[in-house]
Amino acid sequence: MKVAVELVPLGRKLELESGSSLQDVLFDHGVEFPCGGRGRCRGCRIRVLSGDVAVTPEMRLALSAKEIETGWRLGCHARVDGPLMLEVAQWEMDVLADTALLSGGMRDGAGIAVDIGTTTLVAQALDLRTGQVLGVRTGLNPQCEHGADVMSRVQFALHSAELTALIRQSVGRMAAEVSAGREDVRDVVLVGNTVMHHLFSGVSVEPLSAVPFRSSSLAETTFTPRELGWDLPPHCTVRFLRCLGGFVGSDILAGIAATRIHRAERLTALIDLGTNGEIVVGDRGRLECASTAAGPAFEAACISVGMRAATGAIAEVRTSGGGFACHVIGGGPARGICGSGLVDAAAAALDLGTLLPNGRLAGGARELRLCGTVVLSQRDLRELQLAKAAIAAGLRILCERRGARVQDLERVYLAGAFGNYVRIASAARIGLLEMEQERVEPAGNTALRGSKMSLLHGAATAGIVVEHVELAAVGSFQDTFVDCLSFPEIECTVEI
Repeated sequence: MKVAVELVPLGRKLELESGSSLQDVLFDHGVEFPCGGRGRCRGCRIRVLSGDVAVTPEMRLALSAKEIETGWRLGCHARVDGPLMLEVAQWEMDVLADTALLSGGMRDGAGIAVDIGTTTLVAQALDLRTGQVLGVRTGLNPQCEHGADVMSRVQFALHSAELTALIRQSVGRMAAEVSAGREDVRDVVLVGNTVMHHLFSGVSVEPLSAVPFRSSSLAETTFTPRELGWDLPPHCTVRFLRCLGGFVGSDILAGIAATRIHRAERLTALIDLGTNGEIVVGDRGRLECASTAAGPAFEAACISVGMRAATGAIAEVRTSGGGFACHVIGGGPARGICGSGLVDAAAAALDLGTLLPNGRLAGGARELRLCGTVVLSQRDLRELQLAKAAIAAGLRILCERRGARVQDLERVYLAGAFGNYVRIASAARIGLLEMEQERVEPAGNTALRGSKMSLLHGAATAGIVVEHVELAAVGSFQDTFVDCLSFPEIECTVEI
């Protein structure tokens, strides 16, 4: 029997089979599943406005009695038993598609560059002769339904090949759309982290499931459209560029090419503030890279009120009259907080004295109330503290290996969407970035830009040599990590 389900504020009306699970439907309409639908987090919360969704044991563990009483449920365990009206969040695809103008190559025809991010996908078709962008497509990585972070997907992939099929189908569909049926598509260049590389290429992720997280299958992989089931010209070549080691993939290789740090005269760094926290430090003489388990705090996936930068997310927090002034995306009531807002909130709380340098809330408080119903817990702030310490420690270690300090870096490039939107002053205030703010430069989607450079000029990444450093094997890493845990006591000179 079919029943009506209405999703607000989206204005979507659906007809679903009674008794069916809501998980697949909700994902397509903006609900996130950070733990892969295992009921271990609160990221997939929905609110029942009318009708009824049965409360499961998993919901009772994750939600408070008051939340359940006011209609909140876990989307991953929700089933349709009758007509429903549900309040859900809306995805807003704010993906950096990279508008940098690149010089063309020596070939005629078209090519496609694809950045396979853990959360988002972006594809661009280019004229190989002129470098002109012919079309752009963005979308969510369909693997998100099985976990927000790479380790959740690694665990899922140990028992199923579904993630490989999902990503191939999704990227193939985007490639066909962005090329608009052109018969002169010659090459497709893909980049992504090591897990994305392995899952797309059909390579076992088992070596990445446990210490020392070392895979022997880091090489570039090549396919034909027929092998992938893609609707592209048969003469087209699909290449997924090589990885660098551990969880440092071809997205960072492409980022090196895009920022040209392999040609820098002075010590330079590239930091991708994602779940893995990939870092590169070096110059034209030597490059070293590492990944550090920052966790998904910067993407707010592990935060109790966390969400992506969508309608209702607190994206900025400043001090005002001894309290907090919050900017909410869309201008409506706050539903949660995204990564940039989280960093701002911690920075502002430090300046107000409500958050102490050791990471504890002042006066024994257990929560930090921002605005509306959005409240950060002590655990949320601890997650951010651990994430920023992991990045700061990794950067310190790589600099020390060059006989330098973080403050000696000539330039620091922040890659990706979060690096583009986080306020540098706030990142410095919490100790995430320990250098002069003038030396920090948001670099946008360097993964996609480097992918396009490789597409237009095949040698763009060919000569880049990078040494991968396993931070866990560095004797001083644990002590450095502990030293980076505290928030700076001295207030920054820039007004938060």
